[in-house]
Amino acid sequence: MSQEEDIEKVRRDKVEDMIKRGIDPYPSKVGRTHTLQEVLSGWAALLKKKSQVTVLGRVFAIRGQGGVSFFDLKDESGAIQVVFRKDNAPDYQKNRDDIDTGDFTEVTGVPYITKRGEKSIDAKSVRVVAKSLRPLPSEWYGLKDTEERFRKRYLDLLLNEGVKKNFVRRSEVIREIREFLAKEGFMEAETPILQPLPGGAKARPFVTQYNALDSENFYLRIAPELYLKRLLVGGFEKIYELGKVFRNEGLDRDHNPEFTMLELYSAYWDYKDLIKFVKKMFSRWEWFPNPKKWDEITFAELFKEHAGKNWRDVPPQELDNIYKHEIRTAGKIKTTTLVVDYPESMMSLAKIKKGGNGAYKDKKLLTESFQLIAGADIAPGGPEIVKGFSELNDPVFQREQMARQEQEFRAGDKESSRLDEDFLESLKYGMPPAAGMGIGIDRLVTLATKSHAVKEIILFPTMKTKE
Repeated sequence: MSQEEDIEKVRRDKVEDMIKRGIDPYPSKVGRTHTLQEVLSGWAALLKKKSQVTVLGRVFAIRGQGGVSFFDLKDESGAIQVVFRKDNAPDYQKNRDDIDTGDFTEVTGVPYITKRGEKSIDAKSVRVVAKSLRPLPSEWYGLKDTEERFRKRYLDLLLNEGVKKNFVRRSEVIREIREFLAKEGFMEAETPILQPLPGGAKARPFVTQYNALDSENFYLRIAPELYLKRLLVGGFEKIYELGKVFRNEGLDRDHNPEFTMLELYSAYWDYKDLIKFVKKMFSRWEWFPNPKKWDEITFAELFKEHAGKNWRDVPPQELDNIYKHEIRTAGKIKTTTLVVDYPESMMSLAKIKKGGNGAYKDKKLLTESFQLIAGADIAPGGPEIVKGFSELNDPVFQREQMARQEQEFRAGDKESSRLDEDFLESLKYGMPPAAGMGIGIDRLVTLATKSHAVKEIILFPTMKTKE
């Protein structure tokens, strides 16, 4: 047997012994009167009155022997020392032997200060309320391997305080976004995750089926965009969705196939209004570079500077690849930068800038679009944080765009979007002038927490099987 198996056997034996003694090692009813933080924050009054408290938490360390034992008890709010003494409890030894590190334990006692000046609870009784069959990793092998940390995130959270703080910060950032959008008059909407056609972005989808519709494929959404635009047609003017999207792509520092995206649309805005809105939104966060210091450059200028070519001389199918791999992820964008006016071939759902004739066959057109790129000075690899544009609402031109994409798909480009007849029909009823944007929440939170990769701030990232 391994050391781990030996420990588990000993703990299983303890469980059986407790049951024989009429003690439930997994009771449903517990009696907490205070969290540990409430005990500590109200310490003076509790100590003065010698008030009895009942607290709950996990035991992280056990010290002492004979007639006195010391437990380090932690709950979500804090930590405190528990002193359990034989002269305070008639069943001291049996109760003491029941408890191992990792056990969730109920402690009833009074606050007091030890001779060493440490705030503690003088326990009158202790009770196991959830027996841990395995020891915490720090006892026998540690939890240092990064892959193992991600696979067993529950242990990572227990043993690495900084990791837990990162996920608390993630929750705060998402709450701050929702509060800001509510104040700005945006309504949160929910659109289908399972869609009959993937659309709204250039990405390979995950494919699934409904049992009741066994002749048809459905797809995990790669974006909620086309459904949110239907809501613009339906009369909503300021809408957003913050939720999961899925793209069947690789795993790296900036990508996880299942990720969280904010998509937002406002009727009667154009992309310049959206840029002002993004600056207002991001100015609230001290951890992101001040919008007043963002650089701004056109795509044409950026491409010429770093690729040494006029983008118009590059075939459309090569343009995105050069931009992505030779400029952005190559670290050429040194500071946080707004890149504006992308070519039409890279932004097929965006409006053409004035002066364009609207014909998709002319691959030399620019769009009313922008991306906010995190500079290499704060995020190696220059990840895209925000992507936005004035929305294409001409149903005839949109059909031409989608027909081209459908041809590309049928020619073998599995990332190309499909022709969506239902969406095109909705546009015939009229979609107001609008601007929309997407924000990758995972990438944003990596910056908020100064993390090195999106896996660090996704609770359960996609992992290859160990085998």
